[in-house]
Amino acid sequence: MGALVGALFTVSTPAHAATAAPPVSARGAILINGATGAVLTSKTPDTKRQMASTTKVMTAVVVATSAGLDLNRKVTIKQTYLDYVYREGASSASLKLGATPTVRQLLYAMLLPSGCDAAYALADTFGAGSTTAARRADFISKMNAKARSLGMTNTVYDSFDGISPTGNNLTTPRDLATLTRYAMGNALFQSVVKTTSYSSGGTSTLATWWNTNLLVRARPTGYGYPGAIGVKTGTGTAAGKCLVFSVTRNGKTIIGVLLNDEERYADSMALSNWALGATTSSRNTLRDTDTQRLPDILD
Repeated sequence: MGALVGALFTVSTPAHAATAAPPVSARGAILINGATGAVLTSKTPDTKRQMASTTKVMTAVVVATSAGLDLNRKVTIKQTYLDYVYREGASSASLKLGATPTVRQLLYAMLLPSGCDAAYALADTFGAGSTTAARRADFISKMNAKARSLGMTNTVYDSFDGISPTGNNLTTPRDLATLTRYAMGNALFQSVVKTTSYSSGGTSTLATWWNTNLLVRARPTGYGYPGAIGVKTGTGTAAGKCLVFSVTRNGKTIIGVLLNDEERYADSMALSNWALGATTSSRNTLRDTDTQRLPDILD
């Protein structure tokens, strides 16, 4: 990953530093300064919890930091990936059997519609070994190694997409914020996660992949929250609703993590308004959520 982009990560103190942060319904939460990593507010930030598809932030990081990365490399979609999605009832990018999307397309397919088929394809491609199982295991070991290198001492991965076979796919708000701050220093990752929609280029039964993060999607299908630039949703039986978000306004950027939060969008906007100051449009957007809740995309 490249160095953090200085112009983007320049938040200092919360706009309402004298005011207590708004309460959130999340079981675990944190809001950090995008420039320094300083904690602005938190709630049980070091308690380990399942993270669902926010796991895919690390999957993308491992791919993006691979030596000799070729984003135009083509990957053949195997029946194994499609069977896995069907068996697990997982979120899907609806990739076609035998299609050959590029690595770049697979990153969009994984991070926008939260495609577990795309995540599997990337793990199988970037893991080492003579079998799919071996390559998948090797990729997950790379995820854990990256976590250790970033000082994420309370994080462990047993999954490339958040569907945990053992229940031991765990992180904390603090660790996930650390990872996200690192990931947002990469221009490709940053560009993907703020994208509203992306053409599948014929590699999927869907013509377009839409971002599951309603903060970045304009009305009427999203909240169109001013300054939202990502990052990733996640939903699971054990994990509940999760959201990693980043907002930039007036040269200031924050990164937030909400784990197991039924009100993830209202909470993310309230925290952002507290930290960055509410614009007229952001106040209106937050007010609208009280009376015009949008159907949540459960991933």
